[in-house]
Amino acid sequence: MKEILTAILLVTGALLMLLAGLGLFRMPDLFLRLQAAAKASSLGVGLLMGAAALGLGDVSVVARAALGVAFVFVMTPVATLLIAQAAFRAGIPLWEKTHQNDLEEHHPAGGPYEPSLGPDGEDWE
Repeated sequence: MKEILTAILLVTGALLMLLAGLGLFRMPDLFLRLQAAAKASSLGVGLLMGAAALGLGDVSVVARAALGVAFVFVMTPVATLLIAQAAFRAGIPLWEKTHQNDLEEHHPAGGPYEPSLGPDGEDWE
């Protein structure tokens, strides 16, 4: 039974990783590609690490897999957010069918980031 569950986790994780790879090719702009890659790959890595932990069954392997999954689940959203903010500030254009731009009030054209300076020349942000 353990082998069957391990195989199911491995196949599901591999399919999610494949889906993340396909999302990189199919999505029309950088921001949608980031979303597809981050969500599918982090869940795929979690399932693959869970399969390794279940298949090997040693306490040290389970602890390492749990720490690896926790690290991926914490760091992937942070890295994705930082990459998206840097791309937006660099002026990477949004897809033409994007209906909502929540950062538009801060950067109306989605163009390069220019800090607004205060009266003493310091950056407000």
